[in-house]
Amino acid sequence: MADKKKIKLGSPQTGCSSCMPNTFEIPLGPQHPALKEPTHFLLEVEGEIIVNATPRIGYVHRGIEKLAETKTYSANLTLVERVCGICSHIHSISLANAAEAALALEGFEVPMRAQYIRTIVAELERIHSHILWLGVAAHEIGFDTLFMLSWRDRELTMDLLEDISGNRVNYAMNEIGGSRRDMSQSQIDRMFKYMDITIKRMERYKDICLAENTIRMRTENVGILLPSKARELCACGPTARASGIAIDIRYDDPYSAYGEFRDIFNVITYDTNDVFSRVVVRIIETIEACIYIKWMLKNLPDGPIFKKAPRKVPEAQILSRTEAPRGELIHYLWSNNTNKPYRLKITTPTLSNINCVPEMMKGDYLADSTITLASIDPCFSCEDRMITVINKDRRKAKIETWTESQLRKYSNDWHATNKRWKK
Repeated sequence: MADKKKIKLGSPQTGCSSCMPNTFEIPLGPQHPALKEPTHFLLEVEGEIIVNATPRIGYVHRGIEKLAETKTYSANLTLVERVCGICSHIHSISLANAAEAALALEGFEVPMRAQYIRTIVAELERIHSHILWLGVAAHEIGFDTLFMLSWRDRELTMDLLEDISGNRVNYAMNEIGGSRRDMSQSQIDRMFKYMDITIKRMERYKDICLAENTIRMRTENVGILLPSKARELCACGPTARASGIAIDIRYDDPYSAYGEFRDIFNVITYDTNDVFSRVVVRIIETIEACIYIKWMLKNLPDGPIFKKAPRKVPEAQILSRTEAPRGELIHYLWSNNTNKPYRLKITTPTLSNINCVPEMMKGDYLADSTITLASIDPCFSCEDRMITVINKDRRKAKIETWTESQLRKYSNDWHATNKRWKK
């Protein structure tokens, strides 16, 4: 198990221990060549060692939750897929599961073949996401050969998704009551072939990562998150499992078809608690996802893929939990016996894991900050939130809708009064 911290502050590497440490602030983002989405971390450094990191989110807030209140459930399946391009399918599963759980109170049931198809596409999406992340992580540490090889293999999965759904991104496979598209025998045969190829190549990448010094020197003992801190900061998904915490919604609270193969399901963990651990967990999870897909293809039930659902969803409050590629995804649905949600609240895994990043960065070199941040596989469009507390007593809070001019004035006032930005 890695020891936290790597470098002791106040040592000869960072300055005289008898003097007050000389620290200064360095902004990481919001525009940065290593970050493909805008976010901001204010890094406090002593020499080249990070002593503190403060995140600031909110650059790409899009108001999807509020917009969902104006659309029908079917239209909202299209909307929530736009929360994230890489894990779009799992968002539509989460919303569909929530609406169908409310309908189940009146005896509605989704066909099992549709549940299998949903789960197959969800695992294909996990493979795509993890391989994409492996390439990005390799690029961050300068191992561009692995970047190009892994993105070559990512195309196999994207070809399958395009073959099934017609789209390489935002697959639009789900509808309230089942799946929009079935799978032919030729598609099943092709998927078997591609899963075998993917398993073989991911096994090779696992061997490379376990032996290659380029990866080990840049990831071992970097971005450490101890299990106690992971629990305290509510880490989820591969970030938590890479700290040795065996949590996975697919196993702990099965949905769709995951309960059908729970006996062969493995919750993948690793115990070095660093960036290297997160690499290993994602590679092995990719191999496992291929195995689950092959099992589902062999056991795919016959029958319909869709059952027409009532337009109006009965009044209920449903908490839908799913396991996105990045971790636990929550859709809280409040229905009110109409064809539109009264309230939809989405909690994404990046919103949970972003709190872990300052802890991971402390004691690391400044040069390691980008791979540490990348190790949680962040999606800032998923994560971004905005809240205005108008009254501290929420029971007496006044509800307002701000105009564009009010938001602009608030932004100008905030920048004018915030000392950090005055500098």
